[in-house]
Amino acid sequence: MMNLKLNLGCGHNKKAGYLNVDNAPACAPDLLCDLEKTPWPWPDHSVNEVIFFHALEHMGEQSATFLAIMQELYRVCAANAMVHITVPHPRHDHFIGDPTHVRAITPKLMELFSRANCDRWKELGFSNTPFAHYLNVDFEIVHAQVRLDEPYLSMLNSGQTKPDEMLRILAERNNVATEYIITLRAIKH
Repeated sequence: MMNLKLNLGCGHNKKAGYLNVDNAPACAPDLLCDLEKTPWPWPDHSVNEVIFFHALEHMGEQSATFLAIMQELYRVCAANAMVHITVPHPRHDHFIGDPTHVRAITPKLMELFSRANCDRWKELGFSNTPFAHYLNVDFEIVHAQVRLDEPYLSMLNSGQTKPDEMLRILAERNNVATEYIITLRAIKH
């Protein structure tokens, strides 16, 4: 069993102990690889941990490409592999202002790749797209958080704004949150 850890779309953010992968030669990655082209060069079930740090939002402009990325991610992940995703919040200027950001990555999007969610939605007759069923993947969200920008973080931490009020503000305004931080676990039986 390999103990492979991947830092995918690493850019200049290389991590020790990880295979740092990018498609830009200027970043001098450990492996030059276009992750939008499948299959990826790793065997089935060979990866125990993956990092996408401000990378996944740059991949999969076409839906079919993004779905193929999710299938490949699942294929290479070992059972219980952890996938750590940090992306700009889609309603922040950091996301909006970069023309290479092609896809908003949110916890709601990642829920579509959970078999338990898709099973429940099917049973209840919901219209959520059951990608876990369509693609034969299964990722469980084990952690999801939003990182607030200032002054909102200080307003929440000081008690000036209550959590339910902050949720309302987040839903109504841009530039309240800077990032989503999401951790997935690959479910394989």
